[in-house]
Amino acid sequence: MSAPLEDSRAVRTNFERQIKHLQRDVLRMGALVENSCWLARQALFERDLDAPGRIARQDKQIDRFYRQIEMECVSLIALQSPVAQDLRLLSALMQLVRDLERIGDYAEDLGEIAVRLFPYPVSSHMGQVQLMFDRCRAMLAMSLVALSDLDAESGLDIKDKDDAVDSDYDTLYNLLAQQNNVQGAVEPIVLLVLVIRHLERMADHATNIGKRVAYIVTGQR
Repeated sequence: MSAPLEDSRAVRTNFERQIKHLQRDVLRMGALVENSCWLARQALFERDLDAPGRIARQDKQIDRFYRQIEMECVSLIALQSPVAQDLRLLSALMQLVRDLERIGDYAEDLGEIAVRLFPYPVSSHMGQVQLMFDRCRAMLAMSLVALSDLDAESGLDIKDKDDAVDSDYDTLYNLLAQQNNVQGAVEPIVLLVLVIRHLERMADHATNIGKRVAYIVTGQR
């Protein structure tokens, strides 16, 4: 075997090792985002006021992962001259971690909203909000499994779940916005509208992750 061929294979092997390390980091970041969502759920529905502080601390780790992964993707694209499939993977991962970072930000926002809601009586609509929240968490979990398995079909299936979340949003928005004879502060109503808006956006980002997984596998948008 010629030395140039050996060198080429060594470079390729090292590149593939870096890609696998990158994918592991994305999944580790995803696990942190999942945990932030669970903590936000604890804050909103279990009235756990320690959870928002834990989300804020964890969000710093998520942001570090985001910056590190983005830089590594750019470096690999610039220095390794990746083939088309590798380039597709790296460009999709750069977009995908942005979706994860945004979901983490929304989880942090939900924790902060939980603190502001705490002094008020629990809304009669909280059970429906919790159902919407759990649909969003399930979508995030599905998107990360699809990414781990590089399963295009599972990634695209997440869109069907998003339709249910959109329906939840419309129903809850109408219930909250069309209340008559509201007594006392309107702040809890406004805050719950913010909650369902954040959840709707989280579901959109989870859907995006699924689509990006499908693009990695099939090359089709």
